[in-house]
Amino acid sequence: MHTPGHRGSTAPGVPARYPHADSSSHKAPVTLSDLANTLSNAQWTALLSLGWTLYIIALSVWIVLQKRAPVSTMSWILALALVPGVGFLIYYFLGPQRMKKQRIRRLRSGVVARAPTDLDLLRQAAASAPPALRELAALGMAACGLPVSSATRVDLLVGGTATFDAIFDAVRAARDHVHLEYYIYEPDQIGSALAALLIERAQAGVQVRLLIDALGSKRIGRKFLAPLRAAGVEVALFHEARIGRRLRPVINYRTHRKIVVCDGSVGFTGGVNITDAEDPRTRPDAYHDVHLRVEGAAVRWLETTFIEDWAYATGRSPGELDALLKRLMPALPAGEIPVQFVTSGPDSPTEAIHRLHVEAIHDASQRAWLTTPYFVPGEPALMALTSAAMRGVDVRLLVPKRSDSAMVSAAARSYFDELIHAGVKVWEYKARMLHSKTLVVDDNCAMIGTANFDNRSFRLNYEVMAVVYGPTLVGPLAAQFETDLTASVQVSRQRNRSFWQKLGEAVARLFSPLL
Repeated sequence: MHTPGHRGSTAPGVPARYPHADSSSHKAPVTLSDLANTLSNAQWTALLSLGWTLYIIALSVWIVLQKRAPVSTMSWILALALVPGVGFLIYYFLGPQRMKKQRIRRLRSGVVARAPTDLDLLRQAAASAPPALRELAALGMAACGLPVSSATRVDLLVGGTATFDAIFDAVRAARDHVHLEYYIYEPDQIGSALAALLIERAQAGVQVRLLIDALGSKRIGRKFLAPLRAAGVEVALFHEARIGRRLRPVINYRTHRKIVVCDGSVGFTGGVNITDAEDPRTRPDAYHDVHLRVEGAAVRWLETTFIEDWAYATGRSPGELDALLKRLMPALPAGEIPVQFVTSGPDSPTEAIHRLHVEAIHDASQRAWLTTPYFVPGEPALMALTSAAMRGVDVRLLVPKRSDSAMVSAAARSYFDELIHAGVKVWEYKARMLHSKTLVVDDNCAMIGTANFDNRSFRLNYEVMAVVYGPTLVGPLAAQFETDLTASVQVSRQRNRSFWQKLGEAVARLFSPLL
């Protein structure tokens, strides 16, 4: 009989602590389930905390290396820290990327060399121009590389009807080439009508090139493009967004530009896209918008901007494009209207359009009237507006009362109190969706283009803007601004808002660096 405590003894119902060697030839492998059962809750908490910390560190390093604005960087880190794992995917597809779309500087220098008469005239005009305008033009040149040029005619086009009629007329009159670049091109009534006209011109021997943003024009498919291509129209997509097209699909960094150039002598830009949503003949609730028609030598810089975007989208070499530009740009006489096209995008850290807005508002001595559908200013832009108002400048801001983005509208309204307190007069356009993007400064500077007054336009999208110096555009644009005020309501100093409205605006403002 074995005594208690002997190695071979076993208590009833309890397995042997040291089983006989021949009871099992091999030990069972340790499984994840076994490991999980052996870890205490405290150990699991420590492991999860370590994993979350490593995730945040890795994500933060990735974001910080992008060298974006500190507020934007911190917003991304804090927002993604709340969604471990998923945040990585969000940032991978939606976060900032480094763009390497280099300007083709040799092409630009060649364009300058082919415009000596125009530039000589502008040098003479600059001698009598106010110092502030000379400095603004110099800033534009330094920030984006495009000099002041001249136009023989500049027309403000109000609304989709006037804009589409003018574009269709210019395309019909084209004999050599038509270039179009759009963020939104819809396969609807106006889009189909323009496509039919492009097909007709291509069949008549006109070279037609159409560049559309792959995300903004996502409804355009092969069926719509097939007749265009069959007729000889060259079509390219800017930043294909579908997975599989590139290692990291581009969701941001769209071409938000609206460009039409006909025969190198007539150009268009502004806020109007190719969509029935901008055509009051089709939609009674169409967006209220403005566009610009430019005729003369200045169009060469709109053409250059298109060619650079075309080269980037199609992978064409600078050598091919240099010969193309020489053929596309006719020798045009200098005009009397100074015009400077300014471009910006994520491929350049200078934020040229942002800088010119801020500088122009700082230079204002009488008025600064700003119209924008999306108002989410950074600190420099907000400071420029409030400082100008505080020193007695007539600063007016016109935004839509009903926007197509509730988040952006809430973020915009979060700035109203400090703007009004500083003396800025704020109006909300109530008739329809306001889509105009303009700035009138004093009596000698007017800006119109594709850029909204927000971080996305200033930093993330490819944009273009026309700066017209002198009174030519200031008068019509200021008159249109005052006309728009008759369909607007001024925001009072004492705004009646519920607690939830105040909270919504405050929360939206937190995300403003990401909007």
